[in-house]
Amino acid sequence: MRGIENIKMTKLYFIVNPKAGNGKAKLIWSSVEKQLAQQEINYERYFTERSGHGKIIAKQIMESNDKNKVTIIIVGGDGTINEVINGIGNHSSKARIGVIPGGSGNDFTRGYGIPRNPEMALAFLLSEVNNVSPTFDLGKIDLEGDREHFFINSTGAGFDALISYEANQSKWKGLMNRFSLGQLVYVIILLKHLFSYKCTTIELTIDGKKYTFPDTWFVTVSNQPFYGGGMKISPHATTKDGKLNITIVHQLSRLKLLLVFLSVFWGKHLMFKEVNTFLAQKISIYSTEPIYVHSDGEHIGLTPLQVTVHHEPISILTRGG
Repeated sequence: MRGIENIKMTKLYFIVNPKAGNGKAKLIWSSVEKQLAQQEINYERYFTERSGHGKIIAKQIMESNDKNKVTIIIVGGDGTINEVINGIGNHSSKARIGVIPGGSGNDFTRGYGIPRNPEMALAFLLSEVNNVSPTFDLGKIDLEGDREHFFINSTGAGFDALISYEANQSKWKGLMNRFSLGQLVYVIILLKHLFSYKCTTIELTIDGKKYTFPDTWFVTVSNQPFYGGGMKISPHATTKDGKLNITIVHQLSRLKLLLVFLSVFWGKHLMFKEVNTFLAQKISIYSTEPIYVHSDGEHIGLTPLQVTVHHEPISILTRGG
């Protein structure tokens, strides 16, 4: 009985994106809400109303609990998680997050060992809420103009960031998600730009050492293996080693790029000589022409950028990762 009483005393903050997964998250929340009422859980719920609203809500929650550690549970996808992470910002040591997956990609749940079934995820979260949660690396991005961003999965620049940007803007994505075909939008946009995209020279400074890569398609900096809805871009990435994994794809033909994208679902793209990988704590990315930059699949600006492991890790309700 003591465990149940402690759950009732611990206040949980739920941030729900009702539009995530083309409305799937809203349906999931209806079921979650009933379970919380039955178990008499002490909680507050916030619905996001627009893009970026999750960041604002999380920031307000943190500011109103400046002396206490806060548990925020997200019902949504990777984009919503990214917003909440950025709302927590530099207060990650005072926050703990949990996730009930409700998006279309759900790479976070893959990489951090969280149950993908919403009912199982909720049961797991409630069983763990009174336990000490493990801490994980958090990535930090600095863009020109003192713009600071955080990521939990990956960041990157180039062709894949362009595809993510256009896919998220596409009216077709919501329609495709209804039939569990959301990934098809990415394929269509990839083919649209495959023969027109202009590669650029990328200069990387990796823990102080400089490298130049001509004709670069994209560079990705990962905190965990998955991105793009299940693609294993960085199969050897771990979330607790204090380092980030870099993958850069350059100097390969357009046809070979298709082979790389096909093989990345199994992490087999590393066998191509045009795919290089590094491990580092601090990375600077400069391109001869400005190119798109994403943070957990969300567009945040253009190159150049600097990426580091944030000095404060974040607690996550999980047994994996």
